[in-house]
Amino acid sequence: MTPGRRLKPLLQYNMEKCIIVAVADNWAIGKNNDLLWHLPEDLRYFKKTTLGCPVIMGYMTFLSLGSRPLPKRENIVISEFPWPDRPDTVTVVGSLAEAYEAAGKACEATGAPRCFVIGGGYTYRQAMEFSDRLFITHVHTSVEDAQVWFPEISPEVWKEESRSETQHDEASGLDYEFTVYARKYPRTYEVTRTILTKKSWPKKSQPMSMLFPTD
Repeated sequence: MTPGRRLKPLLQYNMEKCIIVAVADNWAIGKNNDLLWHLPEDLRYFKKTTLGCPVIMGYMTFLSLGSRPLPKRENIVISEFPWPDRPDTVTVVGSLAEAYEAAGKACEATGAPRCFVIGGGYTYRQAMEFSDRLFITHVHTSVEDAQVWFPEISPEVWKEESRSETQHDEASGLDYEFTVYARKYPRTYEVTRTILTKKSWPKKSQPMSMLFPTD
C-alpha cells in the first residue's frame, strides 16, 4: 500500500478520531488480556461515551470482550489473519488505515461524529499520532507487573480540555477522574497533504512511509 493510499481514509471523512482508555499513574492499562480494575462507573462512562459510534479494536481486545460485539456500535476489529467464524455484525480489517476507512463509512451512514479506538496497546500506539481527542480515565494507582502500557501524553502535543471531580470506588478503594485531552496542533498528515501530489514524493516525504506499519 502506498503512503498516499494510507492517508486517504484520514483525509476523506469528516470524522473525529478518538481514543478511550483507563490508565494507571504509571501508564499501565492491562494484564493477561484483561483490565487492571473493575470500576462500574468507568464502564458506564465508556458505554455512554461510545454509544452510537464506531469502535476500533485489535483482535485480542475483541476476545477480552468475550468475543461479543458491543451493542449499538459498529464493531471494527483489526486482524492480520483469516477469521472464518467471525460474527456477522463485526467488520474485520487488516490495518488501522482500513479500520479508519470503515469507521468513516459508518459515520457517514449513521451521522455519528466520531470513532473510538478502544484497544489494545499496539493499536493505541498506532492511533496516538492520528487522534483528535483522548478520553482518559486517570486511575490513581500504579501497577508494576502490568503487561500492557499506554503511551505517555505529552503536554507539548495535548491540552487538557476537561476533567471531572475526583471519583471514589468503594469496592476497590481507587480514586479516578474522567479527563478529555484535545490535540494542540494539526496532525502530521494534514500538514503534509500537498507533498503527496509531488513527483518527488519518495525523496521528500520518506518518513511518512511509516504512517501505518504493516507488521
